[in-house]
Amino acid sequence: MSNPPQPTTLPPTRHSTDNCTAVSIYCPVEFTVYAYYPSLGANAFFCAFFVLCLGIQFVFGIRYKTWTYMIALVFGTLAEALGYVGRIMLHSNPWSSTGFEIQICCLIIAPAFIAAGVYLTLKHIALELGANFSRIRPKFYTWIFCLADLFSLILQGAGGGIAATANTGSTQNVGSNLMMTGIVWQVFTLLAFGGMVGDYASRVYAHRSELESSAIKLMNTTRFKLFVSGLTLAYLAIFIRCAFRIGEMANGWRNPIMQNQTDFIVLDGVMITIATLCLTALHPGVAFPEMQMHGKTGPIGEFTTAEAEKVHDADSTPNSERQGYFRAS
Repeated sequence: MSNPPQPTTLPPTRHSTDNCTAVSIYCPVEFTVYAYYPSLGANAFFCAFFVLCLGIQFVFGIRYKTWTYMIALVFGTLAEALGYVGRIMLHSNPWSSTGFEIQICCLIIAPAFIAAGVYLTLKHIALELGANFSRIRPKFYTWIFCLADLFSLILQGAGGGIAATANTGSTQNVGSNLMMTGIVWQVFTLLAFGGMVGDYASRVYAHRSELESSAIKLMNTTRFKLFVSGLTLAYLAIFIRCAFRIGEMANGWRNPIMQNQTDFIVLDGVMITIATLCLTALHPGVAFPEMQMHGKTGPIGEFTTAEAEKVHDADSTPNSERQGYFRAS
C-alpha cells in the first residue's frame, strides 16, 4: 500500500501560522489569537443593539440639536457595530484576517467616542448649577477631556491598525504597546475626570445654601437625578471596560485573559452596552433639556454658551480670589 500524499508545506505551529486561512487539521482554532469561535448569538445581539442605538442617537441629535453629543455617540456606536460584524466574520472563520482587522481596530477605539459623550455633559451641568463653584471655566472641561480623549483615540487607533496588519511578531508588539499606552492614557483621563467631577460636586454641596433657586429646582427633578445617575453608571462601565483591556493586553497576544470569551463578553461587550444604553435612554435632549439652551435661540435672542457663562460668572468669585487648577481668563 502506497503512503498517503504529504503536505507540500510544513504544518503551521503556534509560532508559524502564516499559511493558515481557514480551520483545518493543520490550522486548528486553538492556534488563532483568540483560540475560540466567537459566539454568533452574543455578537449578533451586540451588533443589532449598537445599530439601534446609532439610529436613535442620530434622530435625537437632529431633534434636540445636540450636535457634538450626537457626533460622539454616532461614531462610537458605529464603531461598535462594525467591530461586532468583524467578530461575526471570525465566528464563520476564526482565521479571517479581514474580520480580525475590523474587530481589533473598531472595538478598541469605540469606547473613546462614547466616553466623550460623558465628558461633554460636565460643562453644561456646571453652567446650570453654578459656574462660580467650578475651579475652572466650564468650557475648559470640554477642551481638556475631549483633547485628552482624542490623544487616546489616536494611540489606540494607530496601535490597532499596526497590530491588525502586522506581518511579524515584533511589528505586532509595537501595535500592542501603542494600544496599551492609549488605553492606560484613557484610564488616566477617566480618573482625572472623576476627580474633577467629585471636586465640583463637593464644592456645590459645601455651598448648597448659595445655590440659585433654578439650580435647586433642577437638582430636585426626577429627570435630572436619572440623568446624573445614568452618567455615573456609564462612566463606571467604561472604566471597568478599560481596566479589563489593560489586563487583556498586558501579557501579550494569545494570553489566557485574551482567550477567555466569557470575560470579553461581560467586561467589554456588556459594559459598553450598559454605557451606551444609559447615554441613549437618558439622552440629554430628554433628561437634561437645559443643555440645549447653551447653543440655541432663547426668548431674548441667541443664547450661546459664552453668554451663559457670563450670566453665571456675574455672581462668581472674582478672578483674583479664584483658587483652582488655573485661573479663569
